[in-house]
Formats: sequence, C-alpha cells, structure tokens
Amino acid sequence: MSDTLIKLSNLTKHFNVEYSLFGKPTKIVQAVENVSFDIFRGETLGLVGESGCGKTTIGRTIVGLYEPTAGTAVYEGKDIHAELKGANHLAMKRKIQMIFQDPYASLNPRMTVGDIIAEPLIIHKICNGQNDRTERVHSLLRQVGLNPEHAGRFPHEFSGGQRQRIGFARALAVDPKFIVCDEPISALDVSIQAQVVNLLQELQQELGLTYLFVAHDLSMVRHISHRVAVMYLGALAELASRNDLYTRPQHPYTKALLSAIPIPDPVIEQTRQRIILEGDVPSPLNPPSGCKFRTRCKYALARCAEEIPELREVAPNHFCACHIV
Repeated sequence: MSDTLIKLSNLTKHFNVEYSLFGKPTKIVQAVENVSFDIFRGETLGLVGESGCGKTTIGRTIVGLYEPTAGTAVYEGKDIHAELKGANHLAMKRKIQMIFQDPYASLNPRMTVGDIIAEPLIIHKICNGQNDRTERVHSLLRQVGLNPEHAGRFPHEFSGGQRQRIGFARALAVDPKFIVCDEPISALDVSIQAQVVNLLQELQQELGLTYLFVAHDLSMVRHISHRVAVMYLGALAELASRNDLYTRPQHPYTKALLSAIPIPDPVIEQTRQRIILEGDVPSPLNPPSGCKFRTRCKYALARCAEEIPELREVAPNHFCACHIV
C-alpha cells in the first residue's frame, strides 16, 4: 500500500459565519487547519474524533462539495479542485464519490430507486440507451444485496439499511476508485451496522476501492481500517496503523479516546483506568493558541501555548503532533 492515491497538503477550510456592514467576514469558523496526510491505493483510512472536529469537512472538501480555503487535495498527481473547475470535471467526478451519513435525507423521495441509480449513468453518459441503463441498474442492485425488482419503488418503502445500500449503488454506478464514507453506519441500528460494514469490505476486495472512513465508533473503525487518523478541533493529532494506534497510542487525546471504548469483559472493565478529560472542547471560532488540545491536557507545558506542534514521526510510520511525545 505504498502507492499514494490521495494526497492532502496543508488542507485548510474556514467558514464565514458573520459579516460586517461592508460585507467583510467578522466571525470565522476554523473547521480544518493545515491537515496533511496520504491515502494509499486499496486501503481504508479511518478518520475519528469528537463531533465538530472537522472530519466531515475534510471528506466534503476532498470530493469538491467545499472549496478549500488553503492547501491542496491531489488525486494521482492532479489537483482535485483545479480539475473540477476545468473542462474534464466529469472525469474527476467519476473517480471520487461519497456515501452520506443520513440515508433518509440523501435520497430524493420523489424519484424511484431505479431513477436515483440511473441519474449518474445519464450525466456521465456511461450506458448506450435505456435497455443498457436498466441492466446496469439491476446489476448494481444485486451487487449491494438488493433485489432488481426494487428499482421501481420509492425510498420511503425501504429500511435505513436498505436505503444506505441504495446510496452505495448510486456511488458505484460510475465505477469510482475512491469513496468518502461519511459516517455511513451512525444512523443505522446496531444489528444492521455489521452487515453494512461487511458489504463495504466485500466491495473493496471485489472492485479494488479505496476508502476514507469517517466515524465515531472506534471499535468499528478498528475493524474496517488499515490506518487510523485522529483529529481534534480541526487539526490532526495522530496517524498510525490500526494495530499501532490501538495498542500504543502516543497523543494524550488519543489515549483518552481509546480509554472510553467499552471492553466486553467485566473483570478488565472494572480494573482498567478511564482517562477523563476536563473542560469542554474550545470553540472553533476562537481556538487556543499553540496546541489546540492544551486547555484539556494535564501534561501541557508553557511551550504548548506558544508553538503549534508539528506532525512528526515518533515511531516507524507512526505520526503524532505533540511536544511532549
């Protein structure tokens, strides 16, 4: 997995939330700040962190739903956002797709399932005629575990898990190489989550897909991901392989996150020590100087308030942004 498919370099995204009388922004939400990492071909990179830390913003910026404030997102050596503005924008859109969090809001309730899946086929002119398009829609439905007869139904006739499968089929319609999975299981029942994750893994093996898997569930991220990136308040705190991160976490925030994972063993659960973070997450409207985690870190030094920690390699292929590590 040394072949880099996606490369983020100092990706930054700010949102203007208030303006002056003369139209100048007076309040800016710093959603993502100077995030850099690579996603290798054929891997699943898990992206975790608290709500509001910028996980979804990164995913939406990569696929072009948001314009970056600064920095670049590169696909196979090509700047994604430059390509999306050019004449070959449809070619780039075919390579990168997104699966959304809410299966109830991401499907048009006025369109049949067949029309929803066929829409990207029409836009990208993939099939020759109605018959080819219908056959392709049926094939995609079978691929995600649904019956081809479902093509004539509407989204409200399906369960949440089935709707998410329809979203998978729509994303796969254009044969993408990279898919951003924006918390695809968080809105589903626990009994359905494992089925959806297993489907994602099967599709990855079958089609050679690469995923950015955004999630809150740390146990599920460990199950599906090859590497895991931890974010805090718009910045990258730690990046390592799945086993390294879960067995040898380095950043204080990562240690606190992992200590919150319940263990299905009452003896171990009673004896282990939870790391309780004090205070609340600072506002992205006015983040702390230096290290953004320092206001909740019991190890914080004077240096932490003055210097932004650099994401550096603290062990082979294990990166951490912390002055004390």
